[in-house]
Amino acid sequence: MKKILIPMYRDEVAPRFDLATEALIVSVSEDGTPAGRQNLILPHASADELCDLVLSREIDTVICGGIEEEYYHYLRWKRVNVLDAVAGTVEAALDSFFAGRLKSGDMLFGERSVHV
Repeated sequence: MKKILIPMYRDEVAPRFDLATEALIVSVSEDGTPAGRQNLILPHASADELCDLVLSREIDTVICGGIEEEYYHYLRWKRVNVLDAVAGTVEAALDSFFAGRLKSGDMLFGERSVHV
């Protein structure tokens, strides 16, 4: 089963990976549909600890806002798919991901979502 991690700020994709204190893990079934969710409250914001969480939970895809190049390349080196510079609600990001449309740089606010 594949897993997605989204660092969160309230109900949105966190604008910065390294400052997130909440995360959502979504399990994806074999047919590509959501199979379960787990909300996590992190003890404090830390990109290093978030990367450790990604690896320890065997996350396949990270959907995030801004991420420092060092952490982006580290996760990619560990074979984690990273969709960065995504802005919008978590639900809009998940809807777009499961529809096969989500790309790095997407702005998913309101009716006029922008795909860069």
